[in-house]
Amino acid sequence: MGYEEESIRFVTSNLPIPPASASGSLTLAHDTLDISFQLLARMNAVKWLSLVGMLIWTVSLHAQQGAKDGEWRHYGGDNGATGYSPLDQINRENVADLEIAWRWKADNFGPRPELKYSVTPIMVNDVLYATAGFRRAAVAIDAQSGETLWTFRMDEGLRGERAPRRNSGRGVAYWTDTAGDDRVFLVTPGYHLVALNARTGLPILSFGEDGVVDLKEGLDRPVDSMAAIGSSSPPVIVGNVLVVGAALEVGLRPPSMRNVPGHVRGYDVRTGERLWIFHTIPEQGEFGFETWQDSAWTFTGNAAVWSPFSADEELGYVYLPVEAATSDYYGGHRPGNNLFSTTLVALSAESGERVWHYQIVHHDIFDYDNPTAPILVDLTVDGEPVRAVVQLTKQSFAYVFDRTTGKPIWPIEERPVPQSDVPGEQVSLTQPFPTKPAAFDRQGFSEEDLIDFTPALREEALRLVESYRMGPLFTPASLADAPDGTRGTLSLPGTTGGANWEGGAVDAKEGLLFVGSATNPALLALNPDPELSDLRYVFSRTLLRGPQRLPLVKPPWGRITAIDLNTGDHIWMIANGDTPESVRSHPALQAVDIPRTGKATRAGLLVTATLLFAGEGWGGDPVLRAHDKRTGAIIAELALPASQTGLPMTYLSAGKQYVVLSVGGRGQPAELVALALPR
Repeated sequence: MGYEEESIRFVTSNLPIPPASASGSLTLAHDTLDISFQLLARMNAVKWLSLVGMLIWTVSLHAQQGAKDGEWRHYGGDNGATGYSPLDQINRENVADLEIAWRWKADNFGPRPELKYSVTPIMVNDVLYATAGFRRAAVAIDAQSGETLWTFRMDEGLRGERAPRRNSGRGVAYWTDTAGDDRVFLVTPGYHLVALNARTGLPILSFGEDGVVDLKEGLDRPVDSMAAIGSSSPPVIVGNVLVVGAALEVGLRPPSMRNVPGHVRGYDVRTGERLWIFHTIPEQGEFGFETWQDSAWTFTGNAAVWSPFSADEELGYVYLPVEAATSDYYGGHRPGNNLFSTTLVALSAESGERVWHYQIVHHDIFDYDNPTAPILVDLTVDGEPVRAVVQLTKQSFAYVFDRTTGKPIWPIEERPVPQSDVPGEQVSLTQPFPTKPAAFDRQGFSEEDLIDFTPALREEALRLVESYRMGPLFTPASLADAPDGTRGTLSLPGTTGGANWEGGAVDAKEGLLFVGSATNPALLALNPDPELSDLRYVFSRTLLRGPQRLPLVKPPWGRITAIDLNTGDHIWMIANGDTPESVRSHPALQAVDIPRTGKATRAGLLVTATLLFAGEGWGGDPVLRAHDKRTGAIIAELALPASQTGLPMTYLSAGKQYVVLSVGGRGQPAELVALALPR
């Protein structure tokens, strides 16, 4: 019998297995492994056993595989926030044939249903779970037909009406055990954590108090029931521990330097008991306490995790993308580097203890929050296996670390940055700059960034900016009436970033990272406003204009960048979206050949085994594009009822692959749209 025709099943425990490296450990999804022997003909046992061992080690390098079993059980596909599914029924040959299979509309879920619908559904056992409406109802939807199966909404009264970031939220979390206890977890606008039976939508009465935990309690600092703290993102679940973050009011013009801290907490997924708390603003005697001078730790707030989390279930680590402390552009009241503000923190999910951390911005006064879930991906760097975590940032860097140890994969250099002349401000002398990968969008502002379609437009742009300061990345805000006559500082990336909550997605098999970003400048100007705030300075609401109502800076204004994380090199960059009609038809540009510019929006991305899917994001055109992952070339453009607003996801149900995403826009009620191939 020839080896070429045979396949043999081995028990892997009988095979030599390579030892775990410092950057990862070997895990096997199954206790047996199918090996094809077409290439092993006439090899002796020692040789093929060695080859099998190598194959097993290769499998271990790709433990982070994205969504599994045709489902989408987590906000980001998997707990590693990869945004990746290995499904391949929809491919480059048939993607143009996709059509709308069903539409689920949110018209009847409260006021202003068209706004801020950034939900990404999860899918488990042929049921989608999502949120909808400003009161954030939880809903269950049949995966094949779009039929509503159940809804749940908590009546929070005045507490819900006064909630910060009041919106439909980004979604829910799911948990199950071997006994079939299936639960959906919802964080409400008023900051309650609710456990629901996944099959019925009814509260699980044994959790918390009749199915509810009040998240304004247990923050280790007194918090009023009407305090402006909530959360728009779903929790993350690791084993039997549910981890919850927080979101507070926008920090541009806070009424006070005193605010609620955004501490992170872990809860028992069955009982709702608080298991641990991690103080993102350390208390006296805790690690990092000394980075808050003048007793700032006693009153400063924020430093929350408002974006989704990610977790490595095998390591038992949860990764916290912590935001900045109060306030966004002035920190004179909180001297010091301010750990764990704007820091990537790895915690033990079981105990809440810090494993490692890396501060992305010291003493953040740039509003450069870590805005998106860290992405976990397994790489091969310089021939060595690496368990990596990637933090995308508003400043358009991708910081890449070994997720076990926190060691940077490529050197990160502390470089001198511009200092502040705002009275009372003490900015850090240096900030961390990754040497790889290169920035995925423009950084810093200079005259070279100004629009230059025609000499006349450029001259007008130069006149418009002559009273503002410019400078490299990390140039701080300045006074709106500075002694030198300037009226603020021009900043790129602006207040909402290069990258933001939309984040990126990664091909978990190939280690290719895709990031959507926007090139949209901001004017950082400060002024005193004692009637509004006890802060010495707050953000000045000053309008930044471009020449003749055109953008101030040259395109592309929106882009998608592909990065090979195994090498740290960029592969390609494309403009995300066509040239806006307001630019294409502008009277001053009728004789100008305008390239494809993209729009100042951020793409919502989904990666499959065959394609990269990208929408244009809030304010973009109503289209979903399928791209070639290696070149960025557009393979198909699919019309949508409205602009993509939430991150796309995909799943398999009854043998059919679906792509689902939330859409909406001004004057267009929000909805979920499912795309599939014709029958």
